Order: sequence, then structure tokens, then C-alpha cells
Amino acid sequence: MRFTFFIFLVCVTCSWSQISGCTDPLSKNYNPKATVNDGSCRYKRTKIKPEFSVELSDSLVENSSLLYFDSLFWTINDDADTNIYGMDENGVIKRKIVIDGLKNKEWEEISQDQDYIYLGDFGNNISGNRNDLKILRLSKNEFETGAAKIDTITFNYEDQLLLSPEQPNKTNFDCEAFIVLEDSIYLFTKHYKDLQTTVYTVPKVPGTYIAKAVKTYNIKGLVTGATYNSQTKLIALTAYSKLLQPFVFLLYDYRDVHFFSGNKRKVKLKLPFHQVEGIATPNGFSYYITNEKTVRKPLFNTPQQMHRIDLTQYLAN
Repeated sequence: MRFTFFIFLVCVTCSWSQISGCTDPLSKNYNPKATVNDGSCRYKRTKIKPEFSVELSDSLVENSSLLYFDSLFWTINDDADTNIYGMDENGVIKRKIVIDGLKNKEWEEISQDQDYIYLGDFGNNISGNRNDLKILRLSKNEFETGAAKIDTITFNYEDQLLLSPEQPNKTNFDCEAFIVLEDSIYLFTKHYKDLQTTVYTVPKVPGTYIAKAVKTYNIKGLVTGATYNSQTKLIALTAYSKLLQPFVFLLYDYRDVHFFSGNKRKVKLKLPFHQVEGIATPNGFSYYITNEKTVRKPLFNTPQQMHRIDLTQYLAN
């Protein structure tokens, strides 16, 4: 009886000592007494200008992603070729990797873990009914030799029960962003109609899988890129509105792999009419973002570029 009463007192004391609320001092509704982040933080509207922007090579007109690895920024085109390009911080191509056997139906993202590089061949915006969605895995040890073995992770979305074709850019089952975390891959899809994103997960080892839906969140934009910082556990997404107003969406201080349970901060970019596609960081504070060439005559003609933004002031905590 005494032991049961002791356990009761411990549980009550623990519940009293934990106060839910906004724990980010940079937010508008910071609660200094809060000890548990409940994801309620709200932030001032923010728009920043890149520190610099550089035009990329004509070989990268359709660049679709960005990855920082081995002191270079790596990118791919979404269907133009099967080359993997390594650029310096000024956007100058320093390496071009050609791996025999690679095929590019619609590459949209490049990601990594400690041992592998992953290519997402899962672009699905034309009719929304691809049945050959896949992620290609390449060993880092063999990557730069051009002789890397190609492993394949194939999947279908668990809630896409019908594969009837849709009109272009109308589906909820297009994806351009993913991260690799521990033993899984997390995909962030684009909802063209309601501008939400759904997070799906598949194992990161070769095989055929059903992608399990984890969470849908109203990001109010079309997600096109993702990067994960293992030291801070921060996820940065690139996205843009229907009017091609780009922004970065930051996710941090979340619980386990429930990415939208913590802080969610939107930072708009002073880059009107830019179709941003990729994001990467060498240090967790300076972020590099790319956009593909976008022409809407006679309104605008935006060349393919790489931009650097400094997020230090938003990540000080």
C-alpha cells in the first residue's frame, strides 16, 4: 500500500513539474514557465533577402534539388539527363558524376545518410498515377568513382487506392522532397489543390513497400525540397505559393519523428516569381537554395540560380 502511494506521489509531482506551452524565446507567445513545447509558438511575419544570388550553368536549367556532401553542393535535373553535378559555393560546376545504369524518369530530390546517397525518382505531377515510384541508393564509397551499385527502393502510397489519371498539377501524390533519418525515409508530398503536405515513411533499405502516412499539415504552399541537420535536428523545407512566392519552412524542437509537433516557422524570400527546388546547408545557419529556370511570357523570365540566405537570427536558440 505504501509503495502504491509512493508511486502516486511521484506521478503527481512529475505532472505538476511539467508545464506545456511555447518554449521558444524568439516567438511572439513565449512562455518562460513552459517546460514542454506543445507546438503552439507563433512568429512575426518575416521576409529576407538572399546575401547573394548567382546564375547557374545552362546544364542546370531544370535543377531539382540540392545536397551538401564532400565540400560540394550536388544537384540533378528532373528529367534532362542522368548526370550528378557538384558545384562550389559560387554555383560553378566542379564535378560531374556519370554512373552507368542510372535512368531518370523524373528525378526530384537528392538526400543522404552516413553511408549512401539517395535519388528520388518519384515526380508525379503530370497525371498523378505513376506506378513505378522509386528511390535509388548509391554507396558514398563508390559514388565519385562512377561505379556505384544501384539499389532500388520502390513504393506506392497507402491511401492512393486508384491509379486513374488526373489533370496535370492536380494530384496529392506528387513528391519533390524527402530526408533520411535513422532507419527510414520521410517523404513530404505536394497537395496542389489545398497546398498541404503529407509526410509518408518507407524503410531506407532496398525493397518494395507501401508508404505509410504519418501526418498532414497545412503548409500553405507546394513543398519542393528538404534538408536535415543531424546536430540540431532541424528540418528546412523549400516551398512556394501558387503565385511563385518562395519561402523556407523550419521545423525544430519536435517530438521523435513527429516533425510538426514542435516549432514551425515560415520565412519568406524576397525572390518573386522563383520556382525554388533545392535546399542544403554546410553549417546549419547559412542555407543555399536553387531555383530552376521559369518563363511566363510576357510576365517574367527567371533564370536558373543559386542563392545563399543567413538564418542565424532565427536559429539562435
